[in-house]
Amino acid sequence: MRVRIDEIVFDCAEPAVLARFWAALLGGDPVDRSPDWSYVDPPDWTRVAFQRVPEGKSVKNRLHLDLHADDIGAATAWAQGLGATRTGGIVVDTQGSFQVLLDPEGNEFCFVSGVSRPTG
Repeated sequence: MRVRIDEIVFDCAEPAVLARFWAALLGGDPVDRSPDWSYVDPPDWTRVAFQRVPEGKSVKNRLHLDLHADDIGAATAWAQGLGATRTGGIVVDTQGSFQVLLDPEGNEFCFVSGVSRPTG
């Protein structure tokens, strides 16, 4: 038996705020199902949902999204205009480049470019 990812859910304080941020970043329209649950369906991708929880974020995420960007610097500036915060500078290594950012509630995500993926 196999299963598939139905949605990726972020615990957060303000679901509607994060749904609008991620909709602007990934595309799609934000939907507020209730004050405690919002989501966005990015084109050709899995639903990204946001669920209100009582506790705040206190440590680094155990999971984050890597988003491909041809121009990491331009993508970073654009995301900052939407409310993201840059963490450090662009990292370049033999696999490519990446920039770590935080969404408006401090959830980490990265813009990546030139990252090679294993085959097979």
